[in-house]
Amino acid sequence: MTDLWRRLARTGLNAVVASILAGGATAVAEECTNRGQLDTLYCDADNDLVADVPADPKKLRDPSTLIFAYTPVEDPAVYQNVFKPFTDFLAQCTGKRVVYYPVQSNAAEIEAMRSGRLHIAGFSTGPTGFAVNLAGAVPFAAKGSEKGAHGYHLISIVRKDSPYQKLADLKGKRVAHTSPSSNSGHLAPLVLYPPEGLKPNEDYKPVMSGGHDKSALGVASGDYDMAGVASDVFERMVSRGTLKADDFRIIFTSPLFPTSSFAYAHDLHPDLARKIRGCFFAFDFPPSMRKEFNDDDRFVPITYKNTWKVVREIAEASGTPYNKAAYDAESKREAEALAKKQQQQPAAKQ
Repeated sequence: MTDLWRRLARTGLNAVVASILAGGATAVAEECTNRGQLDTLYCDADNDLVADVPADPKKLRDPSTLIFAYTPVEDPAVYQNVFKPFTDFLAQCTGKRVVYYPVQSNAAEIEAMRSGRLHIAGFSTGPTGFAVNLAGAVPFAAKGSEKGAHGYHLISIVRKDSPYQKLADLKGKRVAHTSPSSNSGHLAPLVLYPPEGLKPNEDYKPVMSGGHDKSALGVASGDYDMAGVASDVFERMVSRGTLKADDFRIIFTSPLFPTSSFAYAHDLHPDLARKIRGCFFAFDFPPSMRKEFNDDDRFVPITYKNTWKVVREIAEASGTPYNKAAYDAESKREAEALAKKQQQQPAAKQ
């Protein structure tokens, strides 16, 4: 135990208060000198783009059980097992019970943090902005190595035996996006495809698959002619044997984006937030996690203001700023796509 605490010499910050996102609940906003794009529940007096720690000590939380979730980019049950070495370590490190909360959608994860039911979470790249502005999430870490935080590309994949060689060839075809709030799965294509001769919503109507894995599998099965997916998800599926790389051709690759962020609720007690940060940065990924996460072996420090700058620019350029109006519209479409996919699953298994 002495060695463990000696390793916790690095700091943390804070994270989220809550109120139900849809319907009814209201909150009295504290006086605030600067809020930026944050919801009225939060303040950003220090201009770091994330919610400040509540000024009222009565609003700070120090729960006996910490609820942890990871982005629903793939099967939640898979990642509950993948993260077990870490959640066990986090429990030992903080001296608190840690429970993994499997979420089915980005909207569900964001609402869970906003409502106070989720304390620590890994958010995928696009939804991180909504989590910050609407749920008071404070991103502080990302998966990485001694070289720094891990990144990924939007890759546009087609079947190798298809005739498509460039994005412009997909006009009028079946093109899958993942979910409305996804950076690489939806927002980036809106901005990056048109210069390549393919305009989403004009040259084709995006089909929301519900996830990067589902998009890739849909291309493999012939359900989609092309899909834009996150390169790290594609690589994990290939390494697990779920897909064969030789069955696909990549016809477009984007610049590098940051991968999922790890954040805590802004209203956690500062002492607890510091301890959580220290625990993250003291953890060495075991072989099982390194294999799953493309040889990443640690959590590395990041800031939302700097690391997510390119992602915020994509969101603004795509007409999807990280505000409540955009979130309500996107989460509605995400829910509809998820419901449609769930209705189709029983038939697909037969």
